[in-house]
Amino acid sequence: MFHKEGIAIIFTAFLVTAALIISIDYFEIKYGLPVQIFLIIMLVLILQFFRNPKITINTNENYILSPVDGKVVIIEEVFEPEFFNDKRLQVSVFMSPLNVHVTRYPMDGSIIYSKYHPGKYLVAWHPKSSTKNERTTIVLENKKFGKVLYRQIAGALAKRIVNYAKVGQEAIQGKDAGFIKFGSRVDLYLPIGTNVNVKLNEVVKGGITIISSK
Repeated sequence: MFHKEGIAIIFTAFLVTAALIISIDYFEIKYGLPVQIFLIIMLVLILQFFRNPKITINTNENYILSPVDGKVVIIEEVFEPEFFNDKRLQVSVFMSPLNVHVTRYPMDGSIIYSKYHPGKYLVAWHPKSSTKNERTTIVLENKKFGKVLYRQIAGALAKRIVNYAKVGQEAIQGKDAGFIKFGSRVDLYLPIGTNVNVKLNEVVKGGITIISSK
């Protein structure tokens, strides 16, 4: 099963790959076989990137779930300047090109802020990527956790962030919140003192792994 954001890219990649493989055979191009193998590998990687497997959401009002698949690369107190203008607990998840790149709502709640920022394409682990790269910032609010911010961040390869969150709508925990095409990282900003259930370098699953619990 593939994500809807990848259908056009997959279709185009399939047509181009098929056309090139047939052309290589027809014109008997030298070293054609290695090129054909390379094209097939690239197509498989594109299919891998846009996959959207069915999962059972770990729904619970007492949980903040990981919004994406990947590895926890940051857990620290930082100053959040865009929305809160005070200190928050940042938990960041880095996605490799082989991870599922669907972004999911980490909790139920009202969407009270959603803003897109154009920017650079620094590597996702760069310290300034969360403020300099192309990104979207979304804030959810509920009675259990208060206001929680998550930020989709483009990386060196990401060229488009898709964000479905609109102010005034209700977020449903684990449902699709967007997609980062060929990128990269999502930051969560939690209230100071929030209990964190994950550790640095831990591999997490979007909609399944518990980042925080009450």
